[in-house]
Amino acid sequence: MFSGIVEGMGTVVAIDKEQENVHLTLECDFVNELKIDQSLSHNGVCLTVVKRTDKTYTVTAIKETLQKSNLGLLKVGDKVNLERSMPINGRLDGHIVQGHVDQTATCQKVEEADGSWYYTFAYDFDIEKARQGYMTVEKGSVCVNGVSLTVVNAKDNSFQVAIIPYTQEHTNFHTFEAGSVVNIEFDIIGKYLSRLNTYNQ
Repeated sequence: MFSGIVEGMGTVVAIDKEQENVHLTLECDFVNELKIDQSLSHNGVCLTVVKRTDKTYTVTAIKETLQKSNLGLLKVGDKVNLERSMPINGRLDGHIVQGHVDQTATCQKVEEADGSWYYTFAYDFDIEKARQGYMTVEKGSVCVNGVSLTVVNAKDNSFQVAIIPYTQEHTNFHTFEAGSVVNIEFDIIGKYLSRLNTYNQ
């Protein structure tokens, strides 16, 4: 489980394809603290460390992950938001994030607002999935590329988030522009409530 509070950014240094899988090798500031079999969020996707050296570590993304996330679009040199799993005695500074990306969204617009930024994202809307909680709500939580954020201006197939300077600088949000593809995970509590509601009708 994660909280959506990004620890730092990793840099992709190698991409190796093996059948339907992709092995991603990255550098990051805390690589020496990582262990084999450890869970690590990459742009909001929970992946397992399978190899580690003094300077790099490697994770594997399978076909299912590549189809539902933006990891298949990564190139050598790209920056990736990283978060290690939350310790059981840690603070939940963001919201409950599973690292199970639901789908991708596309950045529609970036607006500067006197020291902060508004990002507008659009995603494919499906009424049946929405009834199961795959949607955003005003002032609710959403995870974008592994970052826990508060939704503003929620619509059926789009939403906005406001980004403070710290987040802009310390995550890969500063690389987004119109057309950028991001990973989104909808709020798990909303999913459970929506699912439970189907049995009360």
